[in-house]
Amino acid sequence: MSNYRTISEVEEEYLRNHPEEIDDYIDIFFDAYAENDDTAVPLSSLRVVSRVKGVSRIAEASGLSRKGVQKALSENGNPQLGSVNDIMHAMGYRLTQQKLPATTRAPR
Repeated sequence: MSNYRTISEVEEEYLRNHPEEIDDYIDIFFDAYAENDDTAVPLSSLRVVSRVKGVSRIAEASGLSRKGVQKALSENGNPQLGSVNDIMHAMGYRLTQQKLPATTRAPR
């Protein structure tokens, strides 16, 4: 049986070797989320970045347990906004607002 690596493992190795690419990596996935509302996309990118930066370090800096970080960013995770914000702060990022053009806003 062959031992194939997952895409996440390849991404993680790449980002370990090219840490200067992490900002763009996160931007791409959050832009994809903004376009299609699939929360799995940004959670997946944050999961990879947390492994690159160290889950234990992220947990300590965010005030969450290691298991809490892993659960929040898991494929089945449905984290609260506050948890995502805490994790992103621990990684050196923050959630920000960006006004949409009037033609792309959702109807009320």
